[in-house]
Amino acid sequence: MSRADMDRLLAEAIAPERRAFRIAGALAAAATIAAVLLLGLSGWFITGAALAGLGGVLAAQGFNYLVPSAMIRLLAIVRTTARYGERLYGHRAALMALATVRARLFDRILSVRDVRAVSAGDTVTRLVQDIGALEDSLVRRPALPAALAGAVIGLVLAWLASPWASLALLALIAGLALWANLATPRLLTIAATDIAAALARLKVGMVDYASASPEILAYDLAPAIERSLAVETAELDRARRRFARGEAVIDAGLTLGGGIAMGAVLAISNAPLPMTVLAVLASAGAIETLSGYIRGVSRGALVTAALARLEDMAGPHSAPIPAKSASGPIGRSIALDRGGVHVRLESGERLGIAGQSGSGKTSLLETLAGIRPPDRNSGICLDGQPIEALPPETVRAAFALSPQDAQLLSGTVRDNLRVARSGLSDKQLWAALEVACLAVDVRTMPHGLDQWVGDGGARLSGGQLKRLSIARAVLAAKPWLLLDEPSEGLDMVTEARLARRLDTWLRDTGTGLVVVSHRGALLALAGKDDGSILEIGGSSQSSP
Repeated sequence: MSRADMDRLLAEAIAPERRAFRIAGALAAAATIAAVLLLGLSGWFITGAALAGLGGVLAAQGFNYLVPSAMIRLLAIVRTTARYGERLYGHRAALMALATVRARLFDRILSVRDVRAVSAGDTVTRLVQDIGALEDSLVRRPALPAALAGAVIGLVLAWLASPWASLALLALIAGLALWANLATPRLLTIAATDIAAALARLKVGMVDYASASPEILAYDLAPAIERSLAVETAELDRARRRFARGEAVIDAGLTLGGGIAMGAVLAISNAPLPMTVLAVLASAGAIETLSGYIRGVSRGALVTAALARLEDMAGPHSAPIPAKSASGPIGRSIALDRGGVHVRLESGERLGIAGQSGSGKTSLLETLAGIRPPDRNSGICLDGQPIEALPPETVRAAFALSPQDAQLLSGTVRDNLRVARSGLSDKQLWAALEVACLAVDVRTMPHGLDQWVGDGGARLSGGQLKRLSIARAVLAAKPWLLLDEPSEGLDMVTEARLARRLDTWLRDTGTGLVVVSHRGALLALAGKDDGSILEIGGSSQSSP
């Protein structure tokens, strides 16, 4: 994914929330104006009241404290309300936009040619960590209008003390903004890149280690893994310290600029003391309003690092996808012409595949399912079109795959079945479980369809996991069912029952079948009627 693609994706995600971002910016500006006015008016009020008190009883009685105190309360209410509204609109808009970005990027992962080449740990890290870094930039979008509003109101109030004081404040504000933009690349960019890379390595390692926890315990690998994680953690800590030092230098410039602004206005002002105090505090408030903008510029280094990682998400694994999609659904016929094998299957027909391990049986199923990129001249055609010329999503729409090593969601039985397609009822779920010979097992579970299957199906036996995968493929209701060693882990009685029920279901639905197996009972599904059994690496036992 190029930077232009990423920018386009962000623009599309932000577009529906643009109105909310505008409202958030307007509220941030209102809160900033109220804050600067509140600070300046409070200084003017306190100084004026003090001078009136020093002037004697008559001067104190003549001082109008009601209007200023009412204005101070009103400004405090406006500041608090506007700030709450800005958080409400800004954060909601940012979260909604990022939800769209995550969904679009996940779609991007699924659209690559070789899904197997996408690391689960790296994908999770980018969808969570790197997109999370974008949240800070979106949340800080109102910081710029707030900083501009604060600068304008500060300059106006400083002008009341002296035009030269206002010009001095303007020069300081421009200098601080320039300082932040020049210092950030030098002080923070390398550290931000190192933080993103180190944190990504640490999270990817944790995901991978968690998935291999049984092997880690069995082979006593925990001490070695702890040492490896300690090294990664130390690198992350070093990068974070460098970033914190860079931020401290930039923040120090802002603090120093605020002090210089107050001193300059105080020295230049020729107005009465209350107005001078108002201008001094207003200039301090104007500089303070820059903090959100400058912090956004500083954090922009982290955002840039995150964008760089997101841009190549799935990029190295993707292949050119044809722009032209097939017209209408694909899957009425399959033709195999490779390695001296010539097979053609029409809708509803069946093919059994046998052969030695490593002969390419699973690769063939994965290519048909659209999760493995086909060779340039694969010899596979769908409806007369070479499979390599079809978009992956078009190919995947024709096939439901139950793989040899099925992966389950870390959820319930119901969760794992409903991913097959939307709108499934419990009646349909139970019917699919009956076909897969798993309904009895699920009914005996304490929570039935709501039984948690564990991380990746860890709480199920190998045979149960396999049959749940078959039930999910059955529920997909696609033209072709692809089964890779479907009876692995099953006893002979369950295997025979599964074969009978699958045979009935295939006949009733008219679904085509391609099954890979070493077991005769499952190959017999394809050996009946118009089916065939194909020996990969050998000869066809029968052909259609």
